[in-house]
Amino acid sequence: MLEISEQDILQSLRRDNPWWGRQQTADVAGFDKRRAYFDAFRDLCLNWDVRRTVILMGPRRVGKTVMLQQLVADAIASGFQPDSILFASLDTPLYSGMPLESVLALFEKRTEHDPGSRRLVIFDEVQYHKDWEVHLKVLTDRHPKTRFIASGSAAAALRLKSQESGAGRFTDFFLPPLTFAEFLDFSDLETVLIQPQDHGRTLRYQTNDIDRLNTEFINYLNFGGYPETVLTPEVRTDTPRYVGRDIVDKVLLRDLPSLYGIQDIQELNRLFTTIAYHSGQEISLDGLASRSGVAKNTISRYLEYLEAAFLIVRVRRVDESGKTFKRMRQFKAYLTNPSMRAALFAPLDDGDEALGTMAETAIFSQWSHSDLLRNIHYARWKSGRQDREVDLVRIDPANLKPTWAYEIKWSDRHVKQPGQLQGLVDFALKNGVNRVPVGATTKTQTAETIVKGVKIKHFPCALHCYQIGRNVIEGRPA
Repeated sequence: MLEISEQDILQSLRRDNPWWGRQQTADVAGFDKRRAYFDAFRDLCLNWDVRRTVILMGPRRVGKTVMLQQLVADAIASGFQPDSILFASLDTPLYSGMPLESVLALFEKRTEHDPGSRRLVIFDEVQYHKDWEVHLKVLTDRHPKTRFIASGSAAAALRLKSQESGAGRFTDFFLPPLTFAEFLDFSDLETVLIQPQDHGRTLRYQTNDIDRLNTEFINYLNFGGYPETVLTPEVRTDTPRYVGRDIVDKVLLRDLPSLYGIQDIQELNRLFTTIAYHSGQEISLDGLASRSGVAKNTISRYLEYLEAAFLIVRVRRVDESGKTFKRMRQFKAYLTNPSMRAALFAPLDDGDEALGTMAETAIFSQWSHSDLLRNIHYARWKSGRQDREVDLVRIDPANLKPTWAYEIKWSDRHVKQPGQLQGLVDFALKNGVNRVPVGATTKTQTAETIVKGVKIKHFPCALHCYQIGRNVIEGRPA
């Protein structure tokens, strides 16, 4: 077998590290906007008081590599020695089968820096490197003054391995798709459309142009989850080509089969496209198995793989009292990024039937970076012969009781006809009208109504989506 020469590998490293030998920063041309999570990520990476390797994880195309390059630029601007920074893109075939220790040795040989001094070593797309977590753990112990940072797109797979092998040595940092707040910021519209109002620990927001905000919200649903589609007009005009094929070709056809040894790729592809088209609808394993002819245990594995690639999130069902079921026979599956649907099928217009469920999908996606997501469920139960449902229910993990509940609507109809929110009213009556606040989103209106003694708050969906994303980013209650 022919081996790749050391000279070729060094040439690749020089290409990835243009700052070696001079005060040149990382090349982030065209991407001067920063994710709202950047400051927290930079502070974590450049904190030398704690000896931890940072694992940056998130789905494809959310800006991980750009954020790493921006980290390098910040470090050099703050006085960090350029020759003490290594950036290696491990998805480059040149590094295939090459131990991380060897990449580090070539870095030391090329720049002739002091390996005992403070260094930044970044391994981008590390998940395809065999036994990366074992090698990285050894390097972390061996080089106490080196801050290792690894990134990857198979979020759950990375998290599992970092927790198994890197306990006490690795710190995970998750980068989600763009929030609606970031989308408005990247579009230079946030300060134009949003006015904050201070309510203590939680900021509330208002807008002076709800129609324009709704227009931008629909744009966000169609292409707003990816920084590239917001900042690059060419990508925005052809998201099926630049984003849709990337999801199918790179994640479903390459990433997942190589990580998990999947044989029937088309079966997995059909399952994902079905979920993507019906994002937010209730699913049962029995129903999927009977319609597809695929065994339930196979479908269950595929769902785990899709979650591992951060393409979907499953939301558990609770009953009218907020109690979870022992077995997850029914659940809802949401796209983690609402604009994936438009990239795979077609953009949505105001009035499309799917707009309501995609607005619901967008609301869920705002919590991606928050631990609160694991405590958010939907409620569904039988009331006589009728099914009742509430879209979002937050369960307090301490006492397993609901703390709030609300419905996602893309309509003002329920302000005039709040009695149609029967599931929400029944849920509030069951759990205490004074203990569990309830609400329903609207298209444009803010109001309060009362049904059977239950106070229902109504608020614009787009404004609420913005508020969740902005408060989660800044560490306030959503």
